[in-house]
Amino acid sequence: MTIRDLHSIPEYRQVIDLERAIWGYTDDGDIVTLPVFIITVKRGAILLGAFDDAGRMVGFSYSIVGVKHGKPMQWSHMTGVLPEHRGGLGYQLKLAQRERALALGFDLIEWTYDPLQALNAHFNFAKLGVVCDEYARNVYGESTSALHRGTPTDRLVVQWNIAEPHVARRIAPGGAIRPRAAEALAAPAANATEGAGPWRRCARVDLDIDERRVWVEIPTGFTEMLQQAPDLALEWRMQLRALLEAYMGRGLRIVDFVLERTQGRGRYLLAAP
Repeated sequence: MTIRDLHSIPEYRQVIDLERAIWGYTDDGDIVTLPVFIITVKRGAILLGAFDDAGRMVGFSYSIVGVKHGKPMQWSHMTGVLPEHRGGLGYQLKLAQRERALALGFDLIEWTYDPLQALNAHFNFAKLGVVCDEYARNVYGESTSALHRGTPTDRLVVQWNIAEPHVARRIAPGGAIRPRAAEALAAPAANATEGAGPWRRCARVDLDIDERRVWVEIPTGFTEMLQQAPDLALEWRMQLRALLEAYMGRGLRIVDFVLERTQGRGRYLLAAP
């Protein structure tokens, strides 16, 4: 697999085709268009394509220049890989994006993702080393993607501080580890889930824990839940919104995620700075 920068109109058209294939968009209003790619790449956007041995583009990553607190940064809008090529390529694209950003003088990349997507949470926090102190309600409005529609498009805005030692440790071989501090492992849980059919249901919510660390649990399989049990998916969206807004509103931020695949759940660790 080859990962390289994209600079030509034919390559941008291939990226547009991938947008539709990966996310299943049915409305062109949901995709990044050709003129946007042309203009932003000319002015500092990072657009990378991943190509198989036959020269076919099978994945890409796209970030644009932004400003946060008066300082330039990169906003990563999309990273996607065709289903048959998943299993590590997305991670390689993010590492390549980090290398390009550092070479251009940036030290921060931000992006959004659905906090109910447990595999993405594991990817972002455990493998890449992001942190998060911002919860945003219904960022993209109603989506035409089958992967997203059915509940408000609430998102976490994650910060990838690409020059920090914490990130370097996480992306090093063997760096994606569970939290080991005794204080973290002993932190109280703000909710509890129970098994009910193919997905776990939230059985208890506590918004009043006054501790420096707290765990918040989510189920796995949220995309399938959206399609097969939309009422439960909406219930989870509103409960998680209440939990994360409550604790992040008190100054805690998300610093890690533990995925427990066999139990059908994952857990966010929130901690005071």
